[in-house]
Amino acid sequence: MIDRKLIGYASKPFVADVERGRLRFFARAIGETNPLYLDEETARCAGHPDLPVPQTFFFCLEMDRPDPYGWFDDLGIDLPKVLHGEQQFTYHRLAHAGDRLRFDATITDLYNKKGGLLEFVVQDNVITNQRAERVAEFRRTLVIRHE
Repeated sequence: MIDRKLIGYASKPFVADVERGRLRFFARAIGETNPLYLDEETARCAGHPDLPVPQTFFFCLEMDRPDPYGWFDDLGIDLPKVLHGEQQFTYHRLAHAGDRLRFDATITDLYNKKGGLLEFVVQDNVITNQRAERVAEFRRTLVIRHE
């Protein structure tokens, strides 16, 4: 069982640059056909400084951390026992190609169910841009299976 004292544990902040080519690749991968997400000129004509970031791209970008599961070791979580339980996003402003985004992740809750057979880890991520403006937050809930 994970020690509840780890509520408040913060991963090392991570900074990522939003690249235009990667945004196009992601948009195509999710089946996005709106030229706003694929063509710079269309995005600019719509009032954007560059290609806007599709909303679920933040999760993919956050996985670019040098060791995206390193915090599992710090918490004593065995990766093969982890299931993705839930994810929620809150958006404050658009991000665009060329932005530099900072991800700050903190464990905000730990609880269990089924007499401890299932343990839940709630992690909140705050995403800010190069101007320290809050862009988005996402909360992920992981489920750890115990025998």
